Amino acid sequence: MTRQKLSNIPLADFRRFLFDMGCTRTEQGTRGRGGHEKWTKPGLLRPITIQTHVDPVPELIIRNALSNLGKTKQDFFEWYSNK
Repeated sequence: MTRQKLSNIPLADFRRFLFDMGCTRTEQGTRGRGGHEKWTKPGLLRPITIQTHVDPVPELIIRNALSNLGKTKQDFFEWYSNK
């Protein structure tokens, strides 16, 4: 079990994680308004939405994305230590 926390993850690193997990950015902004990005990949039930104006990424956003991707905190930190 990992004791590392999902806080203080830079936005650039989280984007790279999503990209490495096979996600692609599908749209920027919501209905013409900026500040968010939507990432998706085949098989996801819903897109992953991240705020581009908040850095580091909030822990809740990371947890929700991991759940949507079927990944664990341990999976994330293994990727993070090898990036």
